[in-house]
Amino acid sequence: MQNIKEAFLIEWTYNSNSIEGNTLSLRETQMVLQEGITIKGKSLREHFEAKNHETAIHKLYSLVKDNYVLNSKDVLDLHGLVLRSIEDEYAGRLRNAGVRISGANFVPPNAHKVSEYLDSLIAYINTNPQDLNPIELATVFHHKFVWIHPFFDGNGRTVRLAMNLLLMRHGFPPAIILTNDRAKYYSALNQANNGNYGKLMLLMSQATERTLNIYLSAIPGSDKDYQVISNIVNEPDIPYGQEYISLLARQGKIDAHKEGRNWYTTKEAVLNYIEDKGK
Repeated sequence: MQNIKEAFLIEWTYNSNSIEGNTLSLRETQMVLQEGITIKGKSLREHFEAKNHETAIHKLYSLVKDNYVLNSKDVLDLHGLVLRSIEDEYAGRLRNAGVRISGANFVPPNAHKVSEYLDSLIAYINTNPQDLNPIELATVFHHKFVWIHPFFDGNGRTVRLAMNLLLMRHGFPPAIILTNDRAKYYSALNQANNGNYGKLMLLMSQATERTLNIYLSAIPGSDKDYQVISNIVNEPDIPYGQEYISLLARQGKIDAHKEGRNWYTTKEAVLNYIEDKGK
């Protein structure tokens, strides 16, 4: 369990920072965090981003407990850790001027409204008036937080930390948005701006399922045999090709998760889909 937790910490740090433009590879991130090595040719900022994110994850784990109640102080503290020694004048502080987001289909609200909107979002999360399940609630929080864009910098890394507070307080493992899904991720956020949460909800569900599957597969006696889809299609009783099964995985129609650019599933999951389709 501890080994998996440490591996997720490195993965989570690498992917979240990479989405924002950090050029450290997964291996280089591991070297910085676990071996204390400085990577030649990489900026001091990129090293700070890796170490800061690690510290923020440790802070998050210290906060997670049953019935945890989200509050603005914890969100500001996480942001303060993310930007520590990088942009100290902005770390842990709400923005006080307007911002624009490159490639987004919206303009974040006026800075004077940020504090009010953030407080309203946190109150909504804690009261959960629509009785959303934890993954739905974390998804709505993620989108609304990005829309408010409460900070000058570090919004993405902070929201991907804070959304996991909402998941992990209910016993879920952290949902890690993969850098390979960056374009899909930004597209899903833009669709959510127009009221369509379907793609973002699917992405969040699959990210949560992936880490959950890794934990389940590690349990002694587990019969979960996840294989790359190209291996599954070679089974004689699987009538589908790789492209079709990959489509089912992307659409969330079979139990599957993504590792890098490859989708993994089980033969059982495909056979269950065939059986359900025949009913």
